[in-house]
Parts: sequence; C-alpha cells; structure tokens
Amino acid sequence: MEKWDGNEGTSAFHVPEWMQIQFADQKQEFNKRPTKIGRRSLSRSISQSSTDSYSSAASYTDSSDDETSPRDKQQKNSKGSSDFCVKNIKQAEFGRREIEIAEQEMPALMALRKRAQGEKPLAGAKIVGCTHITAQTAVLMETLGALGAQCRWAACNIYSTLNEVAAALAESGFPVFAWKGESEDDFWWCIDRCVNVEGWQPNMILDDGGDLTHWIYKKYPNMFKKIKGIVEESVTGVHRLYQLSKAGKLCVPAMNVNDSVTKQKFDNLYCCRESILDGLKRTTDMMFGGKQVVVCGYGEVGKGCCAALKAMGSIVYVTEIDPICALQACMDGFRLVKLNEVIRQVDIVITCTGNKNVVTREHLDRMKNSCIVCNMGHSNTEIDVASLRTPELTWERVRSQVDHVIWPDGKRIVLLAEGRLLNLSCSTVPTFVLSITATTQALALIELYNAPEGRYKQDVYLLPKKMDEYVASLHLPTFDAHLTELTDEQAKYLGLNKNGPFKPNYYRY
Repeated sequence: MEKWDGNEGTSAFHVPEWMQIQFADQKQEFNKRPTKIGRRSLSRSISQSSTDSYSSAASYTDSSDDETSPRDKQQKNSKGSSDFCVKNIKQAEFGRREIEIAEQEMPALMALRKRAQGEKPLAGAKIVGCTHITAQTAVLMETLGALGAQCRWAACNIYSTLNEVAAALAESGFPVFAWKGESEDDFWWCIDRCVNVEGWQPNMILDDGGDLTHWIYKKYPNMFKKIKGIVEESVTGVHRLYQLSKAGKLCVPAMNVNDSVTKQKFDNLYCCRESILDGLKRTTDMMFGGKQVVVCGYGEVGKGCCAALKAMGSIVYVTEIDPICALQACMDGFRLVKLNEVIRQVDIVITCTGNKNVVTREHLDRMKNSCIVCNMGHSNTEIDVASLRTPELTWERVRSQVDHVIWPDGKRIVLLAEGRLLNLSCSTVPTFVLSITATTQALALIELYNAPEGRYKQDVYLLPKKMDEYVASLHLPTFDAHLTELTDEQAKYLGLNKNGPFKPNYYRY
C-alpha cells in the first residue's frame, strides 16, 4: 500500500485503496447529484463553546413547541429506544427531509461513504461528539455510522441545534442529546449523558470548541486510557489542546483540523463570505450599500466578511493587531483603523478575532443610535455583553436573536444573537463548504483510529498535506473541473510524486 510522504511532519500515512485520488473516473462517480443515496446523512462542526450561539432561523421548533424541558419528557423512537433527549421526536420526518437535501450538496462525504463502507475503516470505533447539530452534521454522523462507528452526540452550542434534525437522528437510532435554547446546566447535562453511560465507553472524541474534551478531563480522566485520539476543528478548541500539550497534560494524540488548508481556506473564508450577508439581512432587513462597517480582525473569517460587504457597496474599515494581516487589508483596499477612531460613525460593528473584550462597554456607550453589533468569531467573548445587563439599560426583544439595548437618553443599539456566532444563530451556512470540513473530520478520525501505536505521540498534529489534497479532489467533480496531471519528466524535475502531495508543509495557499 502506498505511503504518504514522510516529509509531512508525522510518520508515514498509509493510503487505503479507496482513498487513492482518481482522475479518470471521478466525474462519472461524483459529478451526479445523488437523487436517492440511502437514508444515511452527515455532520458538521464549526466552532464555539458552551456559551456560543448557533441556530437556524428556519427551525420548525421556534414557535410551535411547548416550553416543557426535554429533560422532563418521556420520549421513544419507533424502535422503542429512549436513549436520546431532543425537543420533539415527532419532528423526525421534517428533519429527514432536511438531511436528504444536505446530502445533495455534500458530494465528498457521500463519495467517502460509497468508497469506504465496504472496508469499514471505523469498525469498532466508539465516537463521542460535541458539534453543531445541523443537517450537515447529520450527514457526517450517518457517514461515520456507515463506516462502522458507534456514535453518541451532544451540541457544542446552546443555540445551534436544529430540533427537527436532532429528532431525525434520534429516530434513526443515534443517541443525541441536544435541543435549541439549552440552559448552561442543560448543556453540561447533555454532554454528560453522552459520556457517562453504562456499558459503553468512547475510544475517539470529535470536538468543536473543546468543551467535551474539558468535561472528560474534569469528570472522567480515566476514560483517556482507552481513547485513541481527539479531533478538534475550532480555534478555541485547538488553543485549549495546545495549552494542555504545553503543560504536559495532553494524554492522547490530537488532530488539529482547524488549521488544515481545507478548513481555513474554505470553511472560514468562503462560508463567512456568503453567510455574513444572510445573517444580517434576515435579522435587520437592512440595505448594505453606503453603510459604514468596521470588521475587527482580518483573518480568513474577516477576509470573507470584508469581501462580501465591499461587493455590496459598503464602506469597510478593518482593525488588526497583526501587521501581516493588516498589510493584507490595506493591499485589498480597506482602511486600517483603531476601533476608537470610527466607533461613533459606523453603522455596523462585526467582530471576528477569537479574542475577548474586543468591543467593550466604552465602545458600546459611544456607538451611534441604531448601530448594529454582531460577532462572527468562535465564542461569545468578543463583545462585552455582560456589561450591558445593568439596571440603567433596557433590553427589548425585537424578534428571535435580535435585541434592542436602550440607553437612558433613548439611544439604542441592535444586538444580534446576544454576541454569539451570527451566521449559525440567525441564518444558515453553505452546505457545500461544510462538506469540505466534515470530510476532513471524517478522514482525521479514520487516521487516528487506525494509526499503529507509536505513529502519533501525546501531542497536537496537523493533517498531512496529502489528506487535504484528497478532500479537495473529491469536491472538484461538482464543478466539472479537470485536473492537469504531471508528466513523469515534470514530476522528476519538481521532485514530486505524480499523485502528490504537491506542496510542502510550509506553503501558504
């Protein structure tokens, strides 16, 4: 079996036959949008912690469900199982339809399911997951199941769950513990129900934000004796893993999906470029042309937001701490400022730094009337929302995830999703982009689970370049794209294998 280039920074990665990049037959196999590819589906993770927000404005459950906590309900699926906790199991049919729609835009996961399900590379894997529970996540979960894994799942964000999708997963036999609008206590209870179950112990973790990993370290540290690895996809979660590694407390190998090329350059950039406008438009019905906007942070998320707003005719300012990102913003035609310099004049403030207290109470006090304030970063720490919960300020709910915060003199700001992740709280995100991230997560799980002892030590690893290239290749047939192949002479000249990897680890795309 072919090996991955040892120059990738880890031990050689063995490529199964089903994972060979195929040029001749790719179009025939994947270019067709599946009309009926079973009833199994996928998953997605984006990143956030327990207090982060992620939910779809299109959820059937927003207005129709009663206020009874799912924890107080006795529910069973059609098979008689009660090993789940969702808002309303009767909504499973609606959720199944959403999952089937998502499958059409997730060609790589469906291809992976078709190619690898015979080999069952995750047979024996017991995966506990904590991600956003959406139709895209359902496709991932059902793909993992088709590849042989057993899964138990909770939501990584109290607002991110699509209740009808959670119901569909529970109906299909997945132990899912999540619903939209969980309390903090509910959040940790759901995670515990996934982990603490008699007769079942996880041997793999798929996390988004690090809360699941944190909970196991805190409550069930002995579980790590049987856990083979952690796959983490968020900025916050990866940061936590590196802190554990630096302190010598990381006791299993971990795969950093967040910094893989297929996550950074596609999910973070293209997803936010499309979803920022959707989130703002759904919540405020505003016109973007001529509006003054300040975007805090010019990483991949910030780049996507700025590009979309500029294209709509907005006047965009950027704040940055990193001189390299700052220079990129300037070269892209944006004016680099300090937030204090423009806070009185801008119509919209968007944070996407991954930091805390980027927008403070002082900034909020100085904003103009009706300024819109929102966050596109991982966590809800970027805007100091807690400072607004004081007696002199009045909160007025306008619609779901939209609040007016009113000052004594009558000035008001429009706060979206209480400072939590805007696109996943107030709108939706492009399914195709999530297919890229979810496929990367699935391959990372397969690699860690099947890696021989000693290949990965107790540290944080980046995905091999070959894996990124494989994920990208699975999505190209959707565009009827045709890759050029190196000749033997060209490959020898460049010192490359004809099938990749084509770039060194230090290459910046």
